[in-house]
Amino acid sequence: MLWLLLLTLPCLGGSIPTTPDLQPGQELVGIVGGCPVSARRFPWQVSLQFYSQDSLRWKHFCGGSLIHPQWVLTAAHCLEPEELEACAFRVQVGQLRLYEDDRLLKVAQIIRHPKYNESLSAEGGGDIALLRLNAPVTLSEDIYPVSLPEASQNVSSGKTCWVTGWGDIRFKVSLPPPYHLRAVAVPIVENEACNQKYQNSSLDSASKVIKDDMLCAGRKDRDSCQGDSGGPLVCTWNCTWVQVGVVSWGINCGHHDFPGVYTRVMSYVSWIHHYVPFFPGP
Repeated sequence: MLWLLLLTLPCLGGSIPTTPDLQPGQELVGIVGGCPVSARRFPWQVSLQFYSQDSLRWKHFCGGSLIHPQWVLTAAHCLEPEELEACAFRVQVGQLRLYEDDRLLKVAQIIRHPKYNESLSAEGGGDIALLRLNAPVTLSEDIYPVSLPEASQNVSSGKTCWVTGWGDIRFKVSLPPPYHLRAVAVPIVENEACNQKYQNSSLDSASKVIKDDMLCAGRKDRDSCQGDSGGPLVCTWNCTWVQVGVVSWGINCGHHDFPGVYTRVMSYVSWIHHYVPFFPGP
């Protein structure tokens, strides 16, 4: 979610800033409220990384999803400031644990949506971006693109979807080593109801907080958190995983009054395919 601003000297080495089957009666209990992911469950999940001079290594700061062998979908706010160049980033694919046998790929191009306003950040909308990798990845059971929805697809309130990432497991509580990817099931919250919750906390209660290009999901103790930004919110339709949201912003993590806010992928499918070739999927 929207938690960090990245400051850097681009490309000079400077720092910028299958879920286990549940038994009857078991509850997924952080991501917030989640559990470790088993192999090959979410093979599109990627980690966006920057080089830290403090630790002298590439470090995770945001998530993303593989939507084509050479393209990653993420949040525009992960790529601030706008002056950042593609060579400032690396993408980790095909791994459940961070920093373990790293397969880091170079980024050739950053494309931020033109609607995104850096001064308004994620709350202004248009919080979506594409990364073109230097070369296509080799697909396998561990590395495979997620399907994109039709622009007309509707996600009904109450539908259970999944969000994944390496972010905090509670507000300001980092994911501990060995940094294993986590997932949590979250219910979709209707935009009007979500907007009402956020308006109640806004100084400008007359303005529309949850915009049409946003989607809400989550409930108390089930949410995405800091470090999950840019990662995928996926649902199943006809036995196929489809990405409907990109982790964008929110208030705290897992707060009962504030569902997580996601960029609504359906609003940007045509823009995505302006750059990204259609991938046939499984």
